[in-house]
Amino acid sequence: MSITRILGVGLTLCLAAPAYATGLATCESGPKSGWQATEVLEKQLTEKGWTVRRIKEDGGCYEVYALNESGQRVEAYFHPVTLDPVPTEHDH
Repeated sequence: MSITRILGVGLTLCLAAPAYATGLATCESGPKSGWQATEVLEKQLTEKGWTVRRIKEDGGCYEVYALNESGQRVEAYFHPVTLDPVPTEHDH
Protein backbone atom coordinates (compact mmCIF):
# COMPACT_ATOMS: atom_id res chain seq x y z
CA MET A 1 0.00 0.00 0.00
CA SER A 2 1.45 3.40 -0.94
CA ILE A 3 2.15 6.07 1.67
CA THR A 4 -0.36 8.36 -0.04
CA ARG A 5 -3.08 5.78 0.31
CA ILE A 6 -2.21 5.09 3.96
CA LEU A 7 -2.33 8.80 4.75
CA GLY A 8 -5.63 9.13 2.87
CA VAL A 9 -7.20 6.27 4.82
CA GLY A 10 -5.90 7.68 8.11
CA LEU A 11 -7.26 11.14 7.32
CA THR A 12 -10.63 9.69 6.36
CA LEU A 13 -10.85 7.80 9.65
CA CYS A 14 -9.97 10.94 11.63
CA LEU A 15 -12.58 13.02 9.86
CA ALA A 16 -15.24 10.34 10.22
CA ALA A 17 -14.70 9.91 13.97
CA PRO A 18 -17.48 11.57 15.95
CA ALA A 19 -16.64 14.05 18.70
CA TYR A 20 -17.29 12.51 22.09
CA ALA A 21 -17.88 14.21 25.40
CA THR A 22 -15.36 13.47 28.12
CA GLY A 23 -18.06 11.80 30.19
CA LEU A 24 -17.14 13.69 33.37
CA ALA A 25 -20.58 15.30 33.48
CA THR A 26 -23.83 15.11 31.56
CA CYS A 27 -26.70 17.55 31.54
CA GLU A 28 -30.27 17.03 30.42
CA SER A 29 -30.31 20.54 29.02
CA GLY A 30 -32.98 20.49 26.33
CA PRO A 31 -32.83 22.63 23.18
CA LYS A 32 -30.10 25.24 22.96
CA SER A 33 -32.74 27.92 22.53
CA GLY A 34 -33.38 27.58 26.28
CA TRP A 35 -29.71 27.85 27.29
CA GLN A 36 -28.31 30.96 28.91
CA ALA A 37 -25.43 32.68 27.14
CA THR A 38 -21.89 31.75 28.16
CA GLU A 39 -21.32 35.44 28.88
CA VAL A 40 -23.86 35.25 31.72
CA LEU A 41 -21.97 32.33 33.27
CA GLU A 42 -18.63 34.07 32.80
CA LYS A 43 -19.95 37.23 34.51
CA GLN A 44 -21.36 35.17 37.39
CA LEU A 45 -18.01 33.41 37.92
CA THR A 46 -15.98 36.60 37.55
CA GLU A 47 -18.09 38.22 40.26
CA LYS A 48 -17.11 35.29 42.53
CA GLY A 49 -13.43 36.08 41.89
CA TRP A 50 -12.75 33.50 39.18
CA THR A 51 -10.59 34.18 36.13
CA VAL A 52 -12.31 32.34 33.28
CA ARG A 53 -9.95 30.98 30.62
CA ARG A 54 -12.42 29.09 28.44
CA ILE A 55 -16.04 27.93 28.33
CA LYS A 56 -17.13 25.16 25.97
CA GLU A 57 -19.97 22.69 25.58
CA ASP A 58 -19.42 19.12 26.76
CA GLY A 59 -22.05 16.46 27.42
CA GLY A 60 -24.84 19.03 27.20
CA CYS A 61 -23.14 21.10 29.94
CA TYR A 62 -20.92 24.14 29.97
CA GLU A 63 -17.36 23.10 30.79
CA VAL A 64 -15.33 25.91 32.35
CA TYR A 65 -11.56 26.15 32.58
CA ALA A 66 -10.63 28.84 35.08
CA LEU A 67 -8.67 29.96 38.09
CA ASN A 68 -10.89 30.05 41.16
CA GLU A 69 -10.92 32.75 43.83
CA SER A 70 -7.88 31.06 45.46
CA GLY A 71 -5.91 31.07 42.20
CA GLN A 72 -6.23 27.30 41.74
CA ARG A 73 -6.83 25.87 38.28
CA VAL A 74 -10.28 24.33 38.01
CA GLU A 75 -12.29 22.45 35.43
CA ALA A 76 -15.94 22.77 36.39
CA TYR A 77 -19.26 21.94 34.77
CA PHE A 78 -22.44 24.02 34.85
CA HIS A 79 -25.98 23.35 33.67
CA PRO A 80 -26.59 25.65 30.66
CA VAL A 81 -30.17 26.47 31.64
CA THR A 82 -29.82 27.03 35.40
CA LEU A 83 -26.05 27.73 35.51
CA ASP A 84 -25.94 25.54 38.63
CA PRO A 85 -22.72 23.56 39.21
CA VAL A 86 -22.92 19.96 37.97
CA PRO A 87 -21.13 17.25 39.99
CA THR A 88 -18.62 15.12 38.09
CA GLU A 89 -17.30 11.65 38.69
CA HIS A 90 -14.16 13.35 40.13
CA ASP A 91 -16.35 14.92 42.83
CA HIS A 92 -17.35 11.51 44.23
